[in-house]
Amino acid sequence: MKTILTTHVGSLPRPHDLLDMMKARLSGAAYNEATYDARVRRAVSEVVAKQVECGIDIVADGEQSKPGFFTYVRERLSGFEPRADLKVPFFEAEVSAFPEYYKDYFARAMGGGAVAPMVPTVCVGPVSYIGRDALTRDIENLKAALAGRSVAGAFMPSVAPSGAGLNEHYQTDEDYYEAVVSALRIEYKAIVDAGFYLQIDDPFLSDVYSDLRYDEAQKNRKAGLYVEALNHALDGIPEAQVRFHTCYGINEGPRIFDAKLKDVVGHMLKVKARFYSFEGANPRHEHEYHVWESIRLPDGKVLMPGVITHASNIVEHPELIAERLLRYARIVGGENLIASADCGFSSQACYKTEVNPKVIWEKFRALVEGARLASNKVWS
Repeated sequence: MKTILTTHVGSLPRPHDLLDMMKARLSGAAYNEATYDARVRRAVSEVVAKQVECGIDIVADGEQSKPGFFTYVRERLSGFEPRADLKVPFFEAEVSAFPEYYKDYFARAMGGGAVAPMVPTVCVGPVSYIGRDALTRDIENLKAALAGRSVAGAFMPSVAPSGAGLNEHYQTDEDYYEAVVSALRIEYKAIVDAGFYLQIDDPFLSDVYSDLRYDEAQKNRKAGLYVEALNHALDGIPEAQVRFHTCYGINEGPRIFDAKLKDVVGHMLKVKARFYSFEGANPRHEHEYHVWESIRLPDGKVLMPGVITHASNIVEHPELIAERLLRYARIVGGENLIASADCGFSSQACYKTEVNPKVIWEKFRALVEGARLASNKVWS
């Protein structure tokens, strides 16, 4: 019988002893590089084994080697520097509307002990790719973890050009993205050549539509520039091997100023990818499956809606997950669906993730069971 496959968005909690070594490495403290590399390799094997045990069909390395979104960019691309004093309007409307909540939230988040602070990156020099050794290790670690294990596929996330950082070096946005594209293509191609699905992480596409600095025309222009740059980076890479992920935030919160899927979807579908991942379990977005009633999914494309959320410790009931999947199946067909999560569960490497690790694995088991229930109804 046909089945709706299961996957997730990528990042998963890192073991605490690995976090200790990662923190030492980033702070300039003494650490043993060989011991560190061996622990990362073992962590990848452990996290892949756990995904397989839960029944996940398309697995990832859990981004075990990556300290965090911005740190990863600086480790892979030259020309960028951290800028701790730079104010970037993350959740600007949300924070302004709910200052007491976010004051408490950020205090708790800092208490989670991220090994690398979320410091924005700025391009201050020529961009080139410097992450070949790290990328090779990531690929080899995932291949080793998959050996002897039966899965439907494996994926590796990589940042979209829009997520590299702010530009202070190149004269125009076009020149800047041309340089970033040339660098990131090296990573994109290596992942696909290794036999993995390439997942493009691009929360910044959705973020454009909740940014108070732009009017509608500016939002559309910026989103169009992001997609154009990404498609240029994907030239020559088979669409069948590309997953595109966008989301609205990694936090639990009111989220009433999130972008709307209907504003983002037109740009999203222009990306040269076969698979599209977006939030669908978040209570602010669950209703947006209706968007697909008026937007035709192009032939050969597959939706990967989130049917479990990354921002709540409640484990979704498998029957609810099945119901969420059936809503999409009635519109686009079960054969054009993969069950997924809203976002990653540990985009920043930290000691205390928003969702407890034990709860994450229960969510994955519920995801698998929900996909089975939905499959039975679609193809019974």
